[in-house]
Amino acid sequence: MPNTETVRRQRAIGGAMGVAVLGFALFYHFFPQLLHVQPSQNTPRSPMRGQPTTMGFDQRPQAAAPAMASEIDAGPPLVLAPASVIAARRREKNNDIQLPAQATPDSPELTAMLDRADRALTADRLVGKESAASLYMAVLKQKADSQRATAGMNEVRARLVAEIEQDIVLGDADAARDSLDALKSLPDSAADANPLQQRLAVLDKVRPLLGKAAEQLRDGHANQPRGDSALDTYRQVLQLDPDNAVALQGVTQVQHVVLDTALAAVAQNDFKAADAALAEAAVIEPESQALQDTRGRIEGMRRQSAAGVLAQARSALDAGNLELAQQLATQAQQISPDVAGIDDFNERLTNARLYASYKPGQVFADRFVDSTGQAPAMVVVPTGKFLMGSPDGERGHDPNEAPVHEVQVDKGFAVGRSAVTIGQFRDFVRASGYTPQSQSLQGGSVYDEASGGLRDDSAATWQDDYLGRPGQDRLPVINVSWNDAKAYADWLSQRTGKRYRLPSEAEFEYALRAGTTTRYWWGDGNPANKVENLTGANDRSASGRRWSNAFTGYKDGYWGPAPVMSFSPNPFGLYDMGGNVSEWVADCWHDNYIRAPRDTQAWVNPGCGRRVIRGGSWGSAPDMVRSAYRQGASADLRNARVGFRVVRELQ
Repeated sequence: MPNTETVRRQRAIGGAMGVAVLGFALFYHFFPQLLHVQPSQNTPRSPMRGQPTTMGFDQRPQAAAPAMASEIDAGPPLVLAPASVIAARRREKNNDIQLPAQATPDSPELTAMLDRADRALTADRLVGKESAASLYMAVLKQKADSQRATAGMNEVRARLVAEIEQDIVLGDADAARDSLDALKSLPDSAADANPLQQRLAVLDKVRPLLGKAAEQLRDGHANQPRGDSALDTYRQVLQLDPDNAVALQGVTQVQHVVLDTALAAVAQNDFKAADAALAEAAVIEPESQALQDTRGRIEGMRRQSAAGVLAQARSALDAGNLELAQQLATQAQQISPDVAGIDDFNERLTNARLYASYKPGQVFADRFVDSTGQAPAMVVVPTGKFLMGSPDGERGHDPNEAPVHEVQVDKGFAVGRSAVTIGQFRDFVRASGYTPQSQSLQGGSVYDEASGGLRDDSAATWQDDYLGRPGQDRLPVINVSWNDAKAYADWLSQRTGKRYRLPSEAEFEYALRAGTTTRYWWGDGNPANKVENLTGANDRSASGRRWSNAFTGYKDGYWGPAPVMSFSPNPFGLYDMGGNVSEWVADCWHDNYIRAPRDTQAWVNPGCGRRVIRGGSWGSAPDMVRSAYRQGASADLRNARVGFRVVRELQ
């Protein structure tokens, strides 16, 4: 049994070494890449106890060892309280221990010996010559009921037990074995020694496993391959010794390695690998603060990276590269599904694809590229689908409106907010030098108050109102032929650099219905408020005439055309689609829809002379105002009830 003075000196030296090793370990813990580490086959001193150990955690630099980015130890050294403090805590827990009754006081000689024993105990000379144990036992041999000697021996045993427990916790089996032998030499120590002997036996089993785990960490096998990794070995240790501090710290260190892998993956923008590493780390220690902190860091980096990629997507979208914009946006969402601004971007991308970056319902007007002035205000119509035509059972149904067929509106387009006005058409005639057919073919039609109907008038032109008088600029232009309307659209294309044309018949009905399926865009019967310039039963002409076939109870205050946009728009934001003036569309006339297109393309036969007119007018009977109503006329027709509006293609 070693002399306690020798042990004291060893432990003092060991304590100083422990401070140095602790400093080195902390430096190594935070800057492992600066050192080359390799387990040694030697038996270095325990950093906190000064006794030999064979755990394989020698952190001395090895010249031949390769540089390692990960640590091979199980984390920072453990710092334990002094044995005397631990023993005192044991006494507090076991304060119910009763000392034997003492018959007579200790003699002066025994008291002097007890004083020497107390001094040895204070100096931590527990066993050996002139130690606390030898002196207390000498007193007890002479006076077995000495309470002071009994209490001293109890303190010696308690401190030895505490030291052994410290050595076991630190993995210092040799020091623990020496102290255990010293404990066994003391009387009445079996109850304390036997559990410690069992724990020491467990330590002997786990020490090689801990060394193996250190080797696995050094070789980069923290958690892989499964079944032969440091993590597996540490868990094997914990099955044998559930409270093994080194193994517990080792598991934590393995998680740190995995978390470092996640951060390294993020640095390479490999968020999929980072997520996989985080999932592995969560299995190791689900509630660790390191896991939560790393998750937060990665999430911040994820959002920052996704925001950067999304910014690139916006730049691609602004440059008109929709395919690249979509790829980058998809990449941004893969990085962070809820990246800020993704919904707005997706809407912009959809609008760019379908509406050339406009939005459904948006109103705009193209400026002329070669002079002052601008095209008529246009409204962006959303994509969708609708049933074109009317069923047999609809009141007012005509066979030319059948069969009902679904039309797919895949491309967005913009429709004139209102019919083209006299003022707008006048700008066209003046700027282009075009001669409208009401002038070249001499005439159109006007309303005859005497007969209550229209009559031909060779003097009527596009500049006149429905009565043949000079028209106001805000009135819809009438007495224009299909050819005149097309010429105006072609002129707008030239002046704006955009593609303007007449709407197809499908586009017109889609825009007129505006998502409705009823006879009229406002419903199936008489309108409840002023929705269009229609033939109202309560309207009167200048001489007091009434309509013979009109909307019952309706009055809009106009007998002929009203200035454009005098009434409510339909749900698409378009004015006068079902009234005021009927309008030319691009299609040739066909008697039915049997072979009609299922998209919005105009149905045109080369050289056709009859075109389609859609929508009701200020003088149309209710059945002729229905959304499905259609009629055909010669392309050179000029009529006081017919005008037109234009469509602007967006792509």
